[in-house]
Amino acid sequence: MGWARFVGFKMLRLLSLLAGVSVVSFILMQFSPVDPVEAYIGGDMIRVSAEQRSLIEERWGLNDSPVERLFSWGQALVQGDLGTSMIYRQPVADIIHERFMNSVALMAVAWVLSGLIGFGLGVAAAMRRDSRLDRLICWYCYTLASTPVFWIALLLLMVFGVWLGWLPIGLGVPAGMAADQVTWGDRAMHMILPALTLSLTGVAAIALHTRQKLVDVLDSDYILFARARGERGVQLFRRHGFRHVVLPALTLQFASFSELFGGAVLAEQVFSYPGLGQATVQAGLRGDVPLLLGLVLCSAIFVFTGNMIADILYRIIDPRMKEEAIG
Repeated sequence: MGWARFVGFKMLRLLSLLAGVSVVSFILMQFSPVDPVEAYIGGDMIRVSAEQRSLIEERWGLNDSPVERLFSWGQALVQGDLGTSMIYRQPVADIIHERFMNSVALMAVAWVLSGLIGFGLGVAAAMRRDSRLDRLICWYCYTLASTPVFWIALLLLMVFGVWLGWLPIGLGVPAGMAADQVTWGDRAMHMILPALTLSLTGVAAIALHTRQKLVDVLDSDYILFARARGERGVQLFRRHGFRHVVLPALTLQFASFSELFGGAVLAEQVFSYPGLGQATVQAGLRGDVPLLLGLVLCSAIFVFTGNMIADILYRIIDPRMKEEAIG
């Protein structure tokens, strides 16, 4: 019953979160200076008459009041219809499905790399506490934590894409190549720079957390006893340190989904990578309300899922929270 209440409470929070972010996003779009009709027509706006503009507004429901539009969108959402994108002229669900597959591959690679690299750096810094290596790793983490994602992306783009020419400078596949000719190797090459950007900027939190957690473990009495028995280095960490730091690090990594998605938005925009991040920017700049609301719901579910997994891991790790959950 405890776990059932926990899951039920999480589902209620998810529903309230989705409703809240939808209403807030819709209200913000109403105050946007972007004219959705001009964004829809593009450069041919000067050729459109007032009657044609009125027909376009009627076609997209732009002549209705904001409350009526929000209510109509909510009714369609309950029936499983996210609407049609104004700028892509496709169902929002199809666009999200296509873009999500690209983004989830990018974020998954970056998530795994940042977790492994961050955990390794944190362990190395803690095991060599107060050494030059420790100070170098801490400096690296603090520097990355204060560096904007787009700046790292531009730096990697200039070095590896422009100066050295080792990697493609953007897009998700080679330009001008037919879809049936694109190989997985081509997609992987175009994913390297965005994934590297997210990985480099995502290691700071996990590395610093792992370092501090392992330092606390190494200062404990049972580690002092283990050292007295002759245990050192890798053997000491493997027997007594690893199990105390790996699960908290994994929990923190799941809780970082929001930072991962936010970084992906900037990285995808810099590299013109066809993912959810680039679609979100385009929807906001061109006033595509149906697409933007669909992307907001998708991102909210994505971040909420990561936080919920982190909460579940905390209850499994901490006996006190576990007893509270099942008691």
